[in-house]
Amino acid sequence: MPYVATPQLNVNALKASCAGCSMHQLCLPMGLDDADIVRLDEVIGRRRRLLRDERLYQMGEPFRNLYAIRFGHFKTYQVNAAGEQQITGFQMAGELLGMDAISGDRHHCDAVALEDGEVCEIPFSGLEELFGHVPALLRHFHRIMSQEITREQNVMLLLGNMRAEQRFAVFLINLSSRYAARGYSSTSFQLRMSREDIGNYLGLTIESISRLLSRFKKQGLLTVDKREVTLLQPVLLKAMAAGTEQCNPMT
Repeated sequence: MPYVATPQLNVNALKASCAGCSMHQLCLPMGLDDADIVRLDEVIGRRRRLLRDERLYQMGEPFRNLYAIRFGHFKTYQVNAAGEQQITGFQMAGELLGMDAISGDRHHCDAVALEDGEVCEIPFSGLEELFGHVPALLRHFHRIMSQEITREQNVMLLLGNMRAEQRFAVFLINLSSRYAARGYSSTSFQLRMSREDIGNYLGLTIESISRLLSRFKKQGLLTVDKREVTLLQPVLLKAMAAGTEQCNPMT
C-alpha cells in the first residue's frame, strides 16, 4: 500500500499542551520545568486522531515524527517476505511510537490503532534541536530508548525460553504494572487486543490463549468477562512471571 500524505489541518486548533496533558508525567515532559515544557510545546506539531484499525505509519515509510500517545491503544508489527504478520508490541497512553526509525530514517514496522485514539506528532528534527537546549529532555529521551531496548530483550526471552503459562503471566503482569503507572486499576482492566493478537505476540495459537484463560480461571488466578480481566491473585501471577511458581502443565 503506497504512502499517502496526511492532509494539513489547522495546527493551532489541534495544538497539544504538554502541561495540561494527563500523560505528561509518563511522556517526554517528565521532569521538565514549566519553561522547558513550553519550549517542547512549540516543537510539537498537532494532535492526530485515528479510528480503530487505522494505520499511523507503515514499514518503509520515511521517518519524520515521533508520536506520543494521548489516549487509545496501538499495536506494532512486521510483515515478513511470506506475508506473515508478527506483532512486536502493544502501546498505550503516555508511550512513544516511531523510535524504530531513528537509526535508518525509515520505519521498520507498522503501527495500527486497536481502538479510536489520539497521538501528538513530534517532528524529530525539531526535537533534536531542542535536545541541545534542554539537557533534561535528552536524558529522559535516553531513558525511554533504554526502556525500549529492554522491552525488546524481554520479548526475545519471552519467546525463546519461557513456557506458555509463564509467557501469559508475564503479559498480564506487564499490563497490570503499566495501567497502575497511569493511575488505573492494576487488577481489573480490559484487553484491548484480540486473543489472536495476544497469541501472535506471545508465539502461541489462539487456542492456546483460550486454554490458558480457562486454566487460570479454574485455578482462581483471574476472572474474565468478555474482554474485562480481573486478577484475583496478582502476587501468585507475579511469581509465575518470575519463574518461581509454576502452573500445572497444559494438556
